[in-house]
Amino acid sequence: MSHRPQLDHVVLAVHDLAAAADDFRALGFTVTPGGEHTGRSSHNALIVFDDGAYLELKAWRAAAPDEAWWRTLDAHGDGLVDYALWPASVPAALAAAHARGLHTLRGPVPGRRARPDGADVRWETARHDTPDVPFLCADLTPRALRVPEGAARQHANGATGVACVQMATHDLAQTARRHQALLGTALSWQWAGRDGDMAGLRYRLGGTDFELFGPLALADQADIAIQFIATDPSPHSAFDAARARLRGHGEGPFACRLHAAAGSPARVLDPARTHGARLVLGQAG
Repeated sequence: MSHRPQLDHVVLAVHDLAAAADDFRALGFTVTPGGEHTGRSSHNALIVFDDGAYLELKAWRAAAPDEAWWRTLDAHGDGLVDYALWPASVPAALAAAHARGLHTLRGPVPGRRARPDGADVRWETARHDTPDVPFLCADLTPRALRVPEGAARQHANGATGVACVQMATHDLAQTARRHQALLGTALSWQWAGRDGDMAGLRYRLGGTDFELFGPLALADQADIAIQFIATDPSPHSAFDAARARLRGHGEGPFACRLHAAAGSPARVLDPARTHGARLVLGQAG
């Protein structure tokens, strides 16, 4: 397979998987049981979209202090913890990132899950040392085993895909350099606005925008060595949410916008049911 990297999935860590699945079903999503992760105490459920990306609801049956996502869940409660990009090959993407100077990307690391129907699902990942860079995830078994197709991708609320992932970082220039090293020529940067000491940058992979928010001094702009294109700014609420994320949880994703059927009004989904995730259904937001 040969394709440019694109969004694979967004991870939402929760204390109670069954309760989270019920809440998302109440919001109009189709939730598919994922199964048990081999050799770990974690299990998951999936909300898969027609564009092939998915939201992973992940919980643990026992404490897992060696796992960063569990530590974040334990310290801060339910919420978004990470997101993954899907390359054609993790080893090839890893080698290319290393050649571009991103030596703190580690892998490949095998992963495995037993589905409720007994199917064996295997994949491999590569992860950066810091949480301001997405991890890579690619399949070793057929992708349809890990990412269900058909009815699993149809949602009563009309959600069809992930339009945007928003992430907060303590050093926007440094994070931009790391994303550039991870993805190389796949990136074309745009401004996503400025608010006080905070700036936003945006790039697109496939049908998904990725917006990075963090402090950016004027002197840092030239040092990133990429062309910035003026564009419509993100709303001030995105900057406020990024600041709140940095204060409360540290670096990482803080919101997603979901594609919906044409003409559907944008709305923020009920935060009482989204388990700490800011999810906007519709094009605006």
